[in-house]
Parts: sequence; structure tokens; C-alpha cells
Amino acid sequence: MGKTVKIISIEHLTHDVLRIEAEKPRGLSYQPGQAVDLSINKPGWENEIRPFTFTSLPDDDHIEFSIKTYPTHNGVTNQLLSLKAGDELIAGEVFGDIRYKGNGIFIAGGAGVTPFISILRKLEKENKINGHKLIFANKTKSDIIHEDYFTRLLGKNFINILSDENHAGYEHGFISPELLKKYSDGASGYYYLCGPPPMMQAVEKYLAGLGISENRIVREAF
Repeated sequence: MGKTVKIISIEHLTHDVLRIEAEKPRGLSYQPGQAVDLSINKPGWENEIRPFTFTSLPDDDHIEFSIKTYPTHNGVTNQLLSLKAGDELIAGEVFGDIRYKGNGIFIAGGAGVTPFISILRKLEKENKINGHKLIFANKTKSDIIHEDYFTRLLGKNFINILSDENHAGYEHGFISPELLKKYSDGASGYYYLCGPPPMMQAVEKYLAGLGISENRIVREAF
């Protein structure tokens, strides 16, 4: 049985990504990178359960999510757009395979960056951010979640690649073996991977081609 929690605040991070802050259920425990099953506590929506990744830290006094919405679909994320502070969510089971194992490169596609937000925030809090990189693939510059934060946090180690736009200082196209080789510096650390399944499959293939062993790849299992 899920626990009902009230929304504290809700705002737009980008044109289609919401940041939702809610009360933290008593006894809730999770690791940075993990997700929870959520539904909306409204008639007809209580059983429409979807997984969302925590972007808060486990010891925060609230829980936070950065959620990509799809206004053209009459689904859960579209319903979230109509919520306000005081409305309620139902939090269920915590799950997820992405855990921090050590220094490395985070490779994200779109909303796949969300597990890494919590992990990078924890590393920042512990003053352990040095030596990490984030390669972030999006369609356009306006799709980049937390661009200012990641730029401040990682500087030149924050690499953006845009498929649908050309901008100075941004890579253009899709993640490729050449791009991974360019930014990996022969790194001996881990490769953290989260994004749409076709992207993840392609990147795993590229990493294998670069001689990266499977035990150095940390990914979400779907």
C-alpha cells in the first residue's frame, strides 16, 4: 500500500520538465539514482502508477522529482501539469539499479539524466565532484535540464550534444564512438548510462568497441 504525500511546490524547469517537491513519507529510504512508483491521488488516477527518479538527496527533509511531461498524451504526466501545492501523490515501492560505484563518466539522454542529478548532488556535498564528466544528449538547447547547475558544477567536464540544433560550444549530432573516445581520455573509471533504450543499446555497443568491459558499465535495467 502506498503512502499519500502532499505536494509542497511545483514549477517548470524547462518547457516540458516539471520540478515537483513533496513531503517525505516517514520511513522512506533510497539511494541516489533510485526511483519510486508514483500515482496521483485523484479519482481515476490512483492506480495509474509510473516510475519517477528522486532528484533529492536521501537525507533531505522532502522528496523531489524532475519529470518530463507529454502534454499531447492524456496520461499521468499530462495530469501532473494541472497539479498545484497541496495536491497529493501516492508513493509506492522504491527500486533502481543505478548506484554510484566510483569516478567516471555519466552519459544521459534527455530525462535519463534524472538518476544522475541526485548522485552528482551527493558528490558535490561530499566535495568529491572532481574527475567526473557528464555527456548529455538532447534535441535542442531548450531541452537541457539544469544546464546552469551542471555548468557551474562541472565546467568543461559538462559536454552537451544536440541533435536538432547547432550552437557554438555544443557538440552536434548523436553520441558516437568518436565522441566517447574524444571525452573519455582513456579513463579507467565507470560509465554510467541512462536514456531511451535505443540510445543505451547503441552506447553500450560503442563502449564495447572501445574495449570497455561490462563490469565498468552501470545502467538502468528495464
